[in-house]
Amino acid sequence: MKKTMLLGALMLLASFGHAQESRQDISASVMTVWSPQVNGNAVQLNTTKPVGFLASYRYMLTPRSALEVNYSFAQYNSKYSTSFLPNVRIHTRQQEISGAYVYNLNFRNFNPFLEAGVGALLFSPIRDYRTTNFDTRQSTGLGALFGGGLAYELSPSWDIRVQYRGFAVKAPSFGLDNFKTNRWEVVSIPAVGMAYHF
Repeated sequence: MKKTMLLGALMLLASFGHAQESRQDISASVMTVWSPQVNGNAVQLNTTKPVGFLASYRYMLTPRSALEVNYSFAQYNSKYSTSFLPNVRIHTRQQEISGAYVYNLNFRNFNPFLEAGVGALLFSPIRDYRTTNFDTRQSTGLGALFGGGLAYELSPSWDIRVQYRGFAVKAPSFGLDNFKTNRWEVVSIPAVGMAYHF
C-alpha cells in the first residue's frame, strides 16, 4: 500500500512538473523593409530598402497556438514628389510595435507557422543631412500584420526562423498635408534569425 501511494505521489509530481514546463521563446532576426511605390492625391512616395532588426517574444498557449509581441527597427530614405516639390527627401526611422496570434505545425524538425495580428508603425523623421524638409513630424500608422514562415529546430532550445511578414498601413505624411497620399500600402518585412526556447 505504501509503495502504491509513493508511486502515485511520484507520478503526480512528474505530471505537475511536466505541466509547468516553459513554453516561451525569444528571437532576434535581421530583416529588410520593402515598401511599394505609393501614388495618390497628386503625390508619389518611394523608399529605399534598408536592413533592420526584429525582436519577438512568443508564448505558447497550446502546442499549436501562441501569442507573440514584436518590435522592429529600420532606417531608410523616403522620397516625396509632387507637382510643386519634385524631390523632397526624409531620412526615416521606422519602428514597429505589434501583437499577433501564431498557428504552428510540427513535422519533425520543421515547424511552419502562420500569424495574424495588429500593431503600429511609427515613422519618425531624422533631422540630418539626408532630410531636405525640417517641418516634418512623426506619423503613426495603425494597421494589420500577417505572414508566415518556417522554423528549423537545431536542438530543443534553439531554432532558425525564416519568415515573411506583411504590414497593411496607411502611407505616412509626416504631418504635412502636401505629402498625404490617402492610400494604404503593404509593407513587406522578410526576416531571418534565431530563436531561443526557455
